[in-house]
Amino acid sequence: MPEPLAGAGVSPGVGAGPVRTIAGAVPEPAADARHGGDAAAEKAAALAALEAVAADLEDRGAQAGERGNTSGMEVLNAQALMARDPGLADGVSAKVDEGVAAARAVYEAFGVYREMLAGAGEYLAARVSDLDDIRDRAIARLLGLPVPGIPESDEPFVLVARDLAPADTALLDPAMVVAFVTEEGGPTSHTAIIARTLGVPAVVALPGATALADGTRVLVDGAAGTVLVEPAEAEIAAARAAADARTALLSGPAGPGATKDGHAVPLLANIGGPRDVEQALANGAEGVGLYRTEFLFLDRSDPPSDAEQEEAYRAVLDAFPGGKVVVRTLDAGADKPLAFLPPPGDEPNPALGERGLRMARSHPDVLRAQLAALARAAAGTAARLEVMAPMVTDAEEAAAFAAECRTAGIERPGVMIEVPAAALRAGDLVTEVEFFSIGTNDLTQYACAADRQIGGLAAFQDPWRPAVLDLVAMTAAPAEGAGKSCGVCGEAAGDPVLACVLVGLGVTTLSMSAPSLPLVRAALSRHTLDECRTAAAAARAARTAAAAKEAARAHLPGLAELGL
Repeated sequence: MPEPLAGAGVSPGVGAGPVRTIAGAVPEPAADARHGGDAAAEKAAALAALEAVAADLEDRGAQAGERGNTSGMEVLNAQALMARDPGLADGVSAKVDEGVAAARAVYEAFGVYREMLAGAGEYLAARVSDLDDIRDRAIARLLGLPVPGIPESDEPFVLVARDLAPADTALLDPAMVVAFVTEEGGPTSHTAIIARTLGVPAVVALPGATALADGTRVLVDGAAGTVLVEPAEAEIAAARAAADARTALLSGPAGPGATKDGHAVPLLANIGGPRDVEQALANGAEGVGLYRTEFLFLDRSDPPSDAEQEEAYRAVLDAFPGGKVVVRTLDAGADKPLAFLPPPGDEPNPALGERGLRMARSHPDVLRAQLAALARAAAGTAARLEVMAPMVTDAEEAAAFAAECRTAGIERPGVMIEVPAAALRAGDLVTEVEFFSIGTNDLTQYACAADRQIGGLAAFQDPWRPAVLDLVAMTAAPAEGAGKSCGVCGEAAGDPVLACVLVGLGVTTLSMSAPSLPLVRAALSRHTLDECRTAAAAARAARTAAAAKEAARAHLPGLAELGL
């Protein structure tokens, strides 16, 4: 029996069918392509192509919205704004003035933006594929080529591509596209987000995916992150039965998160604003563990007004009466530059630059306005507001942030533990704040000195690494000793196996994307706290990430019932 191909599962479920590859790859315009001398006409053609792409993206966004896919609509509208960016138009015009033909001018102008995003950290680097799609659509129009798109098929199929553009993903018909597989991408890409929204099984970052020939029958498991080539009918039936059984197990009443022996583990949702509340509630979130407030500030030339901020915060607080809502203050700078804040200057490695709390302390008026809006929003609500700062390094920073919170009337300040120095000295920080929240994405990146956007370093970007588990344990222990909570709000919390280990390490709450909540809740409910602790100890005793995961699984017998 051939071994399945392994990638990263980003949208759970099982799909089987013949491979169909994305059609219409757009070639790079010749590097020496020059226009005939009519620069004005060439500029007009280039800008008209960009506007046509923007209009098409808006139309696709409207269609996605009509289907109830609000995430897809928002992504496509954001792409339309990219296509209409004045700076991009200026870049194209400048290239044409140098004699460069329209298609090549578009290619080179996008190249400047692409390099900026690729080196700017997780949030913006995940947008590179979006930018490439806008570029290719404009170039296709200028060269008279077919615009890339989803292939037609007379039967349900598995879509395979180097990467998928949101313009295509948002309008996928789940009845025809039973799963998709890409060579690139990651859990934070727009494509992965839309796939989870649509409920289409998806595996990304699968090496050699596009080498699969059209018509090859494959079985995609979006939970396991695997693709089985030419599966037997019995294998397909078994995979579907396991998926159906898991769905049935997860469809029961949600209830609060807890281990089998009743140890409470509140399960919270990561959200970007009020629009995400409905899905969080539908999946049984007991509160919010990470409110990413930067989404209120991005893609605008002026900061949101005090009233606008207060309204956005109150809408979320009102949705969780009696629950906890943990708000992260503006995580700007480096990977999330804001037009209304001056850039910090040349930063060769933005991930190690002025970001998060570092940026906030350079612009205290922005932080104080946000804290004041949060305090006003919480007044009179039944939710428990907790506010945390990102990118905190030491006790002095933690104390300064806590003082700002208390001055604003916020009683429960906390900090994110993302910097290894903060984890190593968590005992110092815990005396200054009321809680910790571990951001495993950045903690892993910094602990292993491995940029998450570099595919060749993917092996280092694994929260199962024993060194990362050690840092989690070193953070949770002083919090427990001080009687304070220590949550995890990184992607690791949404892994049902790792969630059990995190609880065994002393983590008190878990926060994740809403669709991950049911499976994590089910995994915890099938294991006692002692089993979680034993699994955690076994994982820490291992020497590699793979060995840590296998060691933990050996002590978590309830995983088999969930098809894990």
